[in-house]
Amino acid sequence: MGEKSLVILDGGMGRELQRRGAPFRQPEWSALALSEAPEAVVAVHRAYIEAGAQVITSNSYAVVPFHIGEERFKAEGRALAGTAGQLARTAADAGPQKVRVAGSLPPLFGSYRPDLFQAERVGDVLNPLVEGLAEHVDLWLAETQSAVAEVRAIRAGLPQDGKPFWVSFTLQDEDVDDVPRLRSGEPVVDAAEALAALGVQTLLFNCSQPEVIGDAIDAALATFQRLGADIPVGAYANAFPPQPKDATANDGLDELREDLDPPGYLHWVQDWRKRGASLLGGCCGIGPEHIALLAQSLK
Repeated sequence: MGEKSLVILDGGMGRELQRRGAPFRQPEWSALALSEAPEAVVAVHRAYIEAGAQVITSNSYAVVPFHIGEERFKAEGRALAGTAGQLARTAADAGPQKVRVAGSLPPLFGSYRPDLFQAERVGDVLNPLVEGLAEHVDLWLAETQSAVAEVRAIRAGLPQDGKPFWVSFTLQDEDVDDVPRLRSGEPVVDAAEALAALGVQTLLFNCSQPEVIGDAIDAALATFQRLGADIPVGAYANAFPPQPKDATANDGLDELREDLDPPGYLHWVQDWRKRGASLLGGCCGIGPEHIALLAQSLK
C-alpha cells in the first residue's frame, strides 16, 4: 500500500474561540459563537487554512441537546448546523488552496460517555445535523466516537450522497494491558475490523492523550493490512491532562499541558507520521501555531 500522501487537518475550535475573546461559556461551548459571533468562527477557520490545513471541520460539535438543551436543539438545531456548515464553506472557498470541509458529527449524547448512547434516539439528533450541514460539506466526519455501536448507527442514518465517511475514535487515556482501546473498552483492532466492513474511507484517533495514539495507529494499520483494506489512518490529539473515568469532554475548561506547545506537539506528530499515519492535525488546545509548525515541518 506504500506511504500515503500527507493531509494536514485543522486544530481545535472551542479553545481558539475562547482565546480570541469570542463568547464562550458552558454549556453551549463552541456552539455559542454560531449565533453570537459567526465572524469569529470564520476567523478561526481562516487561521487554520493560513497555517496550512487542507481539511477544516465544521463548528457543529456542540450542536447537540447535550450542550444546547433539548428545547433549543428542537427549535434551532438544524439552523445552527447549517450556519456551522456555511461558515466553514465560506472560509474554505476564500482560501488560496483547495480546502475540503468535513461535517462534524459529534457524539450525539455526550462525549467520552458510551454509556449514555440511546440507539432509539439517534435519528432525532442526527437528522437535523445532517440536514443542516449537507449542502456545505465535502465529507462526513463522525468524531470523538467512543464505541462502534454509535458509528454503526450514524452510518445507517447518513444519506446515500456519495460523500466519504470518516470516523475518529477517542481512546482510553492509559493502555492498561498494552492493548489500545476505545473509551468503551473495545480493542482498536476490533473497531478497525468493524469500520472496514462498514466501508469507512478513513480512520482517525482524536481527543486523546498523544501517548496512547501511536499504539492505536499501529494496531489499525496492521489490521487494515491483514484485511487488504486500503484505508488511511490519522490522528489529532488534544492537549488535556488525562481525564477521569467519569469525565465528559468539555464539562469544564481543563488546564492545558505545558509540554504540548507547538514543538512539543510536533514531536508526537512526527512519530505518528513515521508509523504510517497520513492525516495529521490537532484537537482541543491545539491551535493554528501548532498546525503551522506541523505543516512546515512535515511537508
